[in-house]
Amino acid sequence: MHHIGTKEIETDRLLLRRFTKADTQAVYTNYASDDLATKYLTWPSHQDVSVTEAILDTWVEGYGDLSQYKWAITLKEQPGEALGDITASIPHDLEKIDACEIGYVLSPKYWGQGYMSEAMKAVTKYLLKEAGFNRVIARHDVANPASGKVMLKAGLQFEGIHRQGSLNNTGIIDTAQYAILKEDI
Repeated sequence: MHHIGTKEIETDRLLLRRFTKADTQAVYTNYASDDLATKYLTWPSHQDVSVTEAILDTWVEGYGDLSQYKWAITLKEQPGEALGDITASIPHDLEKIDACEIGYVLSPKYWGQGYMSEAMKAVTKYLLKEAGFNRVIARHDVANPASGKVMLKAGLQFEGIHRQGSLNNTGIIDTAQYAILKEDI
């Protein structure tokens, strides 16, 4: 594995790009302040745009670290409007096995249109083929089966349920885990 950081990825309908400070209002309005969008996440809805602004400042500064993989999800025809984000995190134990975990969020206005599966598939391919990861993992709350469908459509395979294995905005949860290996693509 060789860290190459967040590079622009283009799909049929999407442009996945780095966040900029100019994304603050769109992130806040489109999903960060939306309780429906954040229901199954590990961070609460932003109550004020200043929270979003502070977080985006850290994301933008973080791009200097090539082990940071964080994309704004935008439509090609509206590249300035962040509709969601997709991030690969690399906890120390996963780095030892050339693995990462993907998390994502999308504005509810864009659910059910295949955008997240398209973004997930493109990012997974980037991580495995270009960045040199061997394994990409994704997990979801079992109460949110739509997220599992995204993972399956992106080519990940179901690996099992971790009973009371995580915590999100709804409390202690069972999580379903999916993964894809470099050899699978």
